[in-house]
Amino acid sequence: MLTNSWLLIALPLVGAAILLLGGRRTDGWGHWLAVLLPLGSFAWAVLTLVELLGMAPEDRGVPVTVYTWFAAGDLTADVGLLIDPLSITFALLITGVGSLIHIYSVGYMEHDPDRRRFFAYLNLFVAAMLVLVLADNFVLLFLGWEGVGLASYLLIGFWQHKPSAAVAAKKAFLINRVGDLGLLIAIMIMFTTFGTVAFSGVLGATGEVGQGVLTAVGLLILLGACGKSAQLPLQAWLLDAMEGPTPVSALIHAATMVTAGVYLIVRVGPIFEAAPAAQLTVAIVGAATLLAGAVIGCAKDDIKKALAGSTMSQIGYMTLAAGLGPIGYAAAIAHLVTHGFFKAGLFLGAGSVMHGMNDEVDMRRFGGLRRAMPTTFATFGLGYLSIIGVPFLSGWWTKEGIIAASFDYGGLTGQLLGTAALLGAGLTAFYMSRIMFMTFFGEKRWAEDAHPHESPASMTIPMIVLAVGSVALGAVLVFGYRFAEFLSPAIHHHEHEFDLAHMLTAPYSLAAVGVLVVGVVIAWLRYGRSAVAETTPKGNFVTVAARNELYGNTINEELFMRPGQALTRAMVVVEDRVVDGVVNGVGTGTRDSSLGLRGLQTGFARTYALTMLFGAAIVVAILVVRF
Repeated sequence: MLTNSWLLIALPLVGAAILLLGGRRTDGWGHWLAVLLPLGSFAWAVLTLVELLGMAPEDRGVPVTVYTWFAAGDLTADVGLLIDPLSITFALLITGVGSLIHIYSVGYMEHDPDRRRFFAYLNLFVAAMLVLVLADNFVLLFLGWEGVGLASYLLIGFWQHKPSAAVAAKKAFLINRVGDLGLLIAIMIMFTTFGTVAFSGVLGATGEVGQGVLTAVGLLILLGACGKSAQLPLQAWLLDAMEGPTPVSALIHAATMVTAGVYLIVRVGPIFEAAPAAQLTVAIVGAATLLAGAVIGCAKDDIKKALAGSTMSQIGYMTLAAGLGPIGYAAAIAHLVTHGFFKAGLFLGAGSVMHGMNDEVDMRRFGGLRRAMPTTFATFGLGYLSIIGVPFLSGWWTKEGIIAASFDYGGLTGQLLGTAALLGAGLTAFYMSRIMFMTFFGEKRWAEDAHPHESPASMTIPMIVLAVGSVALGAVLVFGYRFAEFLSPAIHHHEHEFDLAHMLTAPYSLAAVGVLVVGVVIAWLRYGRSAVAETTPKGNFVTVAARNELYGNTINEELFMRPGQALTRAMVVVEDRVVDGVVNGVGTGTRDSSLGLRGLQTGFARTYALTMLFGAAIVVAILVVRF
């Protein structure tokens, strides 16, 4: 299995190629092919996991060279894969949750005339993400990184007949290019410094390099991670990405794109451990983003955008944990895996609601849907209980690990980071309860032409599977610290014994349950017990700021777009009046001098003979005078 690990990538990639090149001839069956191939990749990942588990822990890092990609001077880049616990964990998440999203899409996109192209892009997305997480060097990782960016552009703008979707796709593409430039420069510095782009060569030699270089590399890597994982200050694309079909939102927000940044930070952990300033910056960015995303989620009436704010916040939790170093790596990845299940379930649940409500997304036009859509209500509800951290559900196990790691960081910094994590937990309980109450409880606020109904089995079965994971997966990963032990050959982590009693009685654990209750109660008083206004209230300054996504777009416009426009206009002036002026001046001077000289070239032999005669006479006269 390990020697043929390239099949993990090849299967969905072949699916994308067949559907794109086969054209309309594949319309009748192409979507089923697109479902089967990621499922085959998932099966292969399971068999690979079994093989890894049969090895001694110290041997669970197997390099697989597929072929030499290119060689230029001292730079050689292989298509080489690294199969270890970290990469196989991501492969299982990407192919497992990704396959469920493919199955869901069969029903969701049933009436779309371009369904075949949509499934081709889904396959391409999965293949690109697998390249990213399975690569054993930074150049191949960057190829997958850019492939994910391309696939996200194609899927976010899939309904390009909508101007908002086309603009959102371009926005996501351009903002991610900013982060990608940071990662590209980091790779260049690493090659110049270490003479290699292989993970083993770079991460194994961090002790031989000055801290300044490693700090620069770490901050540039963080910039790349902020773009892909929608962390401050490169988060503005994430909510606009909701213009794509809902399965795209689930794939981007749960199993693929936004998890890439967290994966990268954990994978290059030794760089950050050798550069404490860069590592602390990661934690601070994560803490700030988890609060910003939660605040945005509290004010959005669009169900998908509220969940997108939630994703921004939950990825912030993972980034915070990754920035804590060895005490937080395992917690970050564990929360990433459970989040893949409950957030995918929540997005697919939102898509199911839209499916039954004529594509309506405004929660103020929902209400009372629990009776009309019982399966969607039950599955969405389990995801809701998990994400807010109800004890013993998946989200509780993993989020408690992040809160514990934050306080264990020590000192004032640990207290501040832990407090931010606790405050985020309270906000999460509020905004998710708000979504739950506005959508499934209260009075019906439907439009006259709305006839809510349950979704078909192709949509509800994946939701049920994800709901089961939302309930049980956290305990499977965390109890007994099994997952951290499994990851240990791939990451540096601080070992400690799992203690359920401590997890239930520690002050921060009790505080987390307390803020959860407070958040739910406040949401119930405002949106459950009281009537929900069908139009958005004006709100105060904080509410307006949250609705405007904390003015992230305005900040980007004022700090980057307008100065960029001014610089472009100035460069145009320089180009027109200086560069073109010099070039045109030389050309004009040459032309004018040529016109003057042309008068001396008449083309008549008699003129030339007469000129020669006068010239000879002048020469003779000069000689006579002088001698």
